[in-house]
Amino acid sequence: MTDSSTLDAVSHQATFTEGQALAIPTLKILQADGTAYEQAVMPMIDKALALRIYDTCAFIRVLDERMLAAQRQGRISFYMTCTGEEAAVTGSAAALEAQDMIMAQYREQAALRYRGFTTEQFMNQMFSNAKDLGKGRQMPIHYGSQALNYMTISSPLGTQIPQAAGYAYGQKLAGDPAVTICYFGEGAASEGDFHAGLNMAAVHQAPVIFFCRNNGYAISTPANEQFAGDGIAPRGVGYGIKTIRVDGNDMLAVLAATQQARAIALSEQCPVLIEAMTYRLGAHSSSDDPTGYRSREEEAKWREHDPVLRYKLWLINKGWWSEAEDEALYQTYREEVLAAVKVAEKIPAPGLDTLVSDVYDQVPRHLAEQLDSVREQIKLYPEQYPATAGKEAK
Repeated sequence: MTDSSTLDAVSHQATFTEGQALAIPTLKILQADGTAYEQAVMPMIDKALALRIYDTCAFIRVLDERMLAAQRQGRISFYMTCTGEEAAVTGSAAALEAQDMIMAQYREQAALRYRGFTTEQFMNQMFSNAKDLGKGRQMPIHYGSQALNYMTISSPLGTQIPQAAGYAYGQKLAGDPAVTICYFGEGAASEGDFHAGLNMAAVHQAPVIFFCRNNGYAISTPANEQFAGDGIAPRGVGYGIKTIRVDGNDMLAVLAATQQARAIALSEQCPVLIEAMTYRLGAHSSSDDPTGYRSREEEAKWREHDPVLRYKLWLINKGWWSEAEDEALYQTYREEVLAAVKVAEKIPAPGLDTLVSDVYDQVPRHLAEQLDSVREQIKLYPEQYPATAGKEAK
């Protein structure tokens, strides 16, 4: 049934509304030199929060550098960097509370680190060893942590969007003082799950923050070949969702937008859409070569908008950070990550019986029979399997 308010505007001749009729501004607080715009309204941030955010960014920069190198060396099978999008991810994660659920796409390792995921936990997941929380069932960078309210990542694109709407609706029914944040790229917004998820959240008024990282490319497809409209933000308005567009390379703008989005989602029990305009400085993944679809000149231009550098300059301008401290922090993390790699790659794989555990309280007969078949296969062809393949979990 149509709301009567939609009938207030009347025309007696055919009038068509074009896309540019809805102009959505972009929130900006920090300039490239680390100073704030004169009229900018700052987010809620103190020195402790500011340094925690930067510490997260520094760690992720080092992690991305080291683990991409590890993939090239054949030590892990796959990796995806967050490089260039740290402000969008870290700034939004810093605006949340620990009880809020995070549903990520696959480039949000900074949000997990901000929550407290340790270097060892990152390594164990990427090496799929016996200490991996997921017991080796997921490919690298598909993290998950029940303790940190970080839903395990799914490879199929966009599945987390309707899941977030449903999870947030459950939070609402339970009366929890929490929201769900759902990350995705502008490419995922072309999936049917995006439209179903936003419509569901709007109709049921679920307290979910839909956070779109619009980095300009869906793998190799540029935004102008993905959609004809003005980005993703107008779609939120179309679904009746409160929407804001933000400079995704501006840490303080992202923090401010997400702090306010969370307050709205929680107090009004409704969804909010944030579109963060950013750029993926690295390849889509370790399997991708971006030189095939974008120029070096384009990448160089965007490096001038490096979100971590801009934020570091702001910290230095505030007197909260120095170049000497910066160098020491990066060196500490380089040593820490390298040491963790050397430890994690020597930890054996999970035991064979973990293949059928965790889903059921007791392993059902059909899975037990399949596990026995696998054991027999390994006995027949031991040379085709790792030496640890036939061992049971301890």
